Amino acid sequence: MTRLRADIWVSAFLRRHNQLGRICVVSRRGDPQAGAIWIEVDHLDGTVSLFGPAPMMSAELSGERIFRTQFARQSASQVQARMVSEEGFDPDFWLVTLEEPAGEHGLELAPETTGQKPGKSF
Repeated sequence: MTRLRADIWVSAFLRRHNQLGRICVVSRRGDPQAGAIWIEVDHLDGTVSLFGPAPMMSAELSGERIFRTQFARQSASQVQARMVSEEGFDPDFWLVTLEEPAGEHGLELAPETTGQKPGKSF
């Protein structure tokens, strides 16, 4: 199954959340064809959650973009440090920032793997 281009997926995500009255912006533009997409959710209380691409095996099952929790309600500085690290590894990634106090992001999440704890970098 063919995966939707990254720029089209990001545009749809932005439109959906902006139509719901949420502030959602592209913080970093990546490769339009196949850039990895990261979603940063600002809970507006000093904490941020970060969702990154799940292993490809998860995405191959549904054909959709599937995410996994990288950080759950951690400090913005921790998330920023993770994204600086990602830039050194993959400079073509997208970063989308969503302001949502309740954390309702609408992402399809991969099941948590035993032994991994939300809030820790994987």
